[in-house]
Amino acid sequence: MKLIKSILFGAILSLFFIACGNDKVEGKKNKVVVEKVLAENIKNVEVQIKGMTCEIGCARLIQSKLYKADGVKFAKVSFADSIGNITYDANRISAVEIKDVIQKVAGGDLYKVAGLIEVENFKELNSQQ
Repeated sequence: MKLIKSILFGAILSLFFIACGNDKVEGKKNKVVVEKVLAENIKNVEVQIKGMTCEIGCARLIQSKLYKADGVKFAKVSFADSIGNITYDANRISAVEIKDVIQKVAGGDLYKVAGLIEVENFKELNSQQ
């Protein structure tokens, strides 16, 4: 009985050392990745969008695609005004990339950006979100 307890204790002790040894080896393999965090460079653009035919199918679809774009903080698209107001982090996405996101919605054949103006503050849009 003592022999079985000694063997069992030795096996558990061996597993403990093996498990701890693997962590040290893996720790050397993993490289430390330092991510630089830049301060946000928040900008606002007002975009004139041509080709929208309805509020829900067009304006909300474009607005949804903009919100999914990395770096877009706020997006409001008004069908009635044919305007989109977008707030974005210029360190993560550019105004040209925002234009591309809009023009690629629905395969790229329906919507065109007629104008893109950087603004300090947005004008009030007619439609409600």
